[in-house]
Amino acid sequence: MKNSASEQNFYIESEGEEDENYKDGDGEGDGDGSDSEHSNYSNDDDDNDNQETKTAWPQSYRQTMDLYGTVPSPSLTFLGPPSLSQLGSSFLSSSLVRRHTPDRLPSFVRPLLPQLEAERSKDPRGSYYGPAPGLSRKSSLRKAVLDKRASIAQEPPVSYQSTYGQAVLNGMNVLCGVGILSTPYAIREGGWLGLCILVLFACLSYYTGILLRHCLDSQPGLETYPDIGQAAFGITGRIIISIILYVELYACCVEYIILEGDNLSSLFPNAHLKFGAFELDSHHIFALATTLAVLPTVWLRDLSILSYLSAGGVLASTLVVVCLFWVGTVDGVNVHAQGAAINLSSLPVAIGLYGYCYSGHAVFPNIYSSMQKPSEYPSVLLTSFGLCTLMYAGAAIMGYYMFGEGTKSQFTLNMPNNLVATKLAVWTTVVNPFTKYALTLAPVAMSLEELIPSRNAQSHMYSLIIRTLLVISTLLVGLSIPFFGLVSALIGSFLTMLVTLILPCACYLSILKGKLSLLQRAMCFSVIGIGVVASAIGSYSAMSKIIDRLKG
Repeated sequence: MKNSASEQNFYIESEGEEDENYKDGDGEGDGDGSDSEHSNYSNDDDDNDNQETKTAWPQSYRQTMDLYGTVPSPSLTFLGPPSLSQLGSSFLSSSLVRRHTPDRLPSFVRPLLPQLEAERSKDPRGSYYGPAPGLSRKSSLRKAVLDKRASIAQEPPVSYQSTYGQAVLNGMNVLCGVGILSTPYAIREGGWLGLCILVLFACLSYYTGILLRHCLDSQPGLETYPDIGQAAFGITGRIIISIILYVELYACCVEYIILEGDNLSSLFPNAHLKFGAFELDSHHIFALATTLAVLPTVWLRDLSILSYLSAGGVLASTLVVVCLFWVGTVDGVNVHAQGAAINLSSLPVAIGLYGYCYSGHAVFPNIYSSMQKPSEYPSVLLTSFGLCTLMYAGAAIMGYYMFGEGTKSQFTLNMPNNLVATKLAVWTTVVNPFTKYALTLAPVAMSLEELIPSRNAQSHMYSLIIRTLLVISTLLVGLSIPFFGLVSALIGSFLTMLVTLILPCACYLSILKGKLSLLQRAMCFSVIGIGVVASAIGSYSAMSKIIDRLKG
């Protein structure tokens, strides 16, 4: 899809660099150098378009998504003058990407650097940085400037590949999040038949995950979700999809703050502080304490020390579910709830909660790109979705069967505090977000840091301010809307439906519109229709309940 000229102005570049790099490598004058460069690159249209892709915002998206599976050797360094952080071993002996992850995170390196030409041979799907779809050619001078940046500052690439089992673990780690805590609450809100929605969303999410693969394979150079948006709808599509993904990540950080406050206050309900006329209850105290605890992790330059821990998200989710079953079977905490078959009045909230369980599409392109055998990607997705759906359904059924209509937004809040299994489940729930908060907020912070003017880019103070303000804002939002279940329902209804169901189908239709059969188009439009309806009724219901709670 072609872009208009007005769509091509959202680029990251340093002021004055064109003047500094106007001469070519032989030191020729302005006129000769420019002509020489033009003659050299006018016949290399693909490379020209590649550099345009690498200057479009956001550039840090792939690297920050790679943090969810890339585990280099950790070093405890905070924001400051840039220094190299060498890549090392991986927690899973692989990363989510087989391509090079820069030695320095892009938020600390200006200008943003393209990858080396040598990396193109590493991608089994073809040229790694092929022609960028939907981008017109800009000046050859920009091409020369970007080439010079790459030749000066880039280190030799380090490559990782994941096996089938490692890719499955990566996929499950993305899908198995805090949403599992609300699945019993979803049955309370939607009834037993609401579990059919969970299975339906699993099937549709698997289908759209496959569509993302077809979009990536449609033409060389596509590697991330924003790249797919750019291929489908131009620079505007790239920016809109990136913003949606970043808002979803930010909302997850708000959920972490609410989660920590709820669970820690359940362990220490009598905690309170009084400052003159102001008095803080246990929820406010622990929300504030959590914010202060995670703030230094957000300042870390090298997040690999957290990657080691966050990569165990599958284990943490499994342990919490095992504790739930232990309490219900061994400890005998069981009310044998019957419940309604379906609750139409609150079913929309359940739709959002079930949708929130399948919000991993932002990382699926990275998982696909990391695999030694990309042909196994459908099987990896099927296994990941199947195992996670079994965990979700098991926790939902057991939790609601135990606690009935008294089920809270997180089943850990229902478990008796005097049991060992309860303490293990709650503390696992509390510790897990501490390792994930910084990784979740990092993509948002780095995308904003890309917009720092080039004259201030080398000052780490701006990054420090941006990250601190982001953390404080999540605390304020979390304290203003302290309703974990309803916020999850809102995220699942609005953002997850967009990212998981609507946008993959829309991009697929746009990119491959001339090659699709009538059945394929009908399938995509059906999924989009389901996503739009679910998003509309779920978002409206969640927002209405949030407003009612705030008024009450």
